[in-house]
Amino acid sequence: MRVLVAGSSGLIGSALLDQLRGSGHEVRRLVRRMPRSADEYGWDPPAGRIDDGAFDGVDAVVNLCGSPLASGRWSEARKQLLTDSRLEPTEVLAEAVADHGVGALLNASGINYYGDTGSAEVDESAGAGSGFLAGLCVAWEAATTPATKAGARVVLLRTAPVLSSRGGMLGMLLPLFRLGLGARLGGGSQYLPWISLRDQVSAISFLLQRADIAGAVNLTSPNPVTNAEFTRELARAVHRPAPWFVPAPALKAALGQAAEEMLLGGPRAVPGVLRDAGFDFADRRLDDALALVV
Repeated sequence: MRVLVAGSSGLIGSALLDQLRGSGHEVRRLVRRMPRSADEYGWDPPAGRIDDGAFDGVDAVVNLCGSPLASGRWSEARKQLLTDSRLEPTEVLAEAVADHGVGALLNASGINYYGDTGSAEVDESAGAGSGFLAGLCVAWEAATTPATKAGARVVLLRTAPVLSSRGGMLGMLLPLFRLGLGARLGGGSQYLPWISLRDQVSAISFLLQRADIAGAVNLTSPNPVTNAEFTRELARAVHRPAPWFVPAPALKAALGQAAEEMLLGGPRAVPGVLRDAGFDFADRRLDDALALVV
């Protein structure tokens, strides 16, 4: 396949490029700087501009754009940045997919679409939850509508936190845990869906080639864990104790709404579509996934 990727410089994007090229696909990259190689094409999402020729012969587009969520308190300005960094690229790409007759758009979304589900397990058949993140995911997914209306196969990648020592959630936590400063957050009973980086990119590659799959797909391990379980397993993986806990009021005082939605609540989400499609997860258990990356 010839695949055009936006957001290819991040943790997931860079690993996906290696995966796709290693599988024999031709990959093109959309970049927001001057192109430096023949496989790069410039674009400016706020201006709605994409270099000519970027979509020539393209079979599928993968959009992974979006500013990191974990960046302190969510001021109104920060919320707007998080929203614009997702909606603007998606709107531009969905229109371009429609205009150029591209067959498929695989677009990033988040597992926080479901909000905080407590102990209730949810798959892709569940509706949207409440809160800023859930609303953001709803708007993000709705921005793909032009591609859907044009007949493209649109896959919504509802991604859980991706485990890799190179960045993301684990990249922030590892230094603390290695110093023996790992801590349970609040009561610790809130669920934390997760997925290993290699399963994340393998799942995207799998979905690129499955013409029968469209709509929402949870990219998350079949075995979500609670925050307490995650804390215990990560401490064990780095051979350090983690006896501490951070009270919920302290987290709320420090981070406000971001703490409530990202740290003190979460969905007990499972990958129903991938399971039914026969996708083979390499990392089903958290302890096995952590052993590979720490």
